[in-house]
Amino acid sequence: MNFSILGGTGFVGSHVARYLTGLGHTALVPDRSQSLVDACNGAHVIYAIGLTADFRERPFDTIEAHVSVAADLLRQADFKSFLYLSSTRVYVRSSDTSEDRSLSVLPEDPSDLYNISKLAGEAVCLASGRTNVRIARLSNVVGPQTAATESFAGALCREGASGHIQLKTDLNSSKDYIWIDDVAALLLRISLAGRHKIYNVASGMQISHAQWISAISTQTGCSFSVDDNAPMSSFPPIATSRIREEFDFHPQPVLQRISTILEHSSATF
Repeated sequence: MNFSILGGTGFVGSHVARYLTGLGHTALVPDRSQSLVDACNGAHVIYAIGLTADFRERPFDTIEAHVSVAADLLRQADFKSFLYLSSTRVYVRSSDTSEDRSLSVLPEDPSDLYNISKLAGEAVCLASGRTNVRIARLSNVVGPQTAATESFAGALCREGASGHIQLKTDLNSSKDYIWIDDVAALLLRISLAGRHKIYNVASGMQISHAQWISAISTQTGCSFSVDDNAPMSSFPPIATSRIREEFDFHPQPVLQRISTILEHSSATF
């Protein structure tokens, strides 16, 4: 099948492109010189365009990446299917993380710009009237290249590989993490045959900072310390009943792959 991976040079997009190619599909990753509309015509589109760590400093680029470009493609392109990659960060102010629940945001909080823009992108997808348009809300994705990303897990692995971790948040803080191979496999199945409009793509299992540090220190022998009065930074557990029931999803335990991540972490120094 023909796929077009928009944002295919990023962490998730590039892995998805390799995964699809490995299965024998064609995975086009258009560059800036190509027309995105042309790249999407006749293809199964996976929309992975987005900003992460620098969205606060680039508000207009964030809106363009998460909303405007997607809206133009939904209006103009003749695709076979369209899968918009959103984020489970949209649940940050919610206790219920089921896909069909209402969500809260606070526009005056700069951190909520990311969530608002993702929800606006989702809303455009759902209101477009186009068939075969779906949304995947990704949890914290980790993989062999995690140490090269501007993520919490990436920073931990880089610090662990260098010999010492300085933790700025409480050891009992926790989030949901999912392995990149599981993400790629799920995105393919959702893209081609998902029965619902929105899916949480998550492991459904919380990993605490303490568990991360224990796994990293076991492998590297690194030391660690925690800032005085470090705040708690936990995220609500992500509901995964939809992917478990529809796709019989059984996630890989992320921390069992810690040696793979650290091998790449060491290579970054």
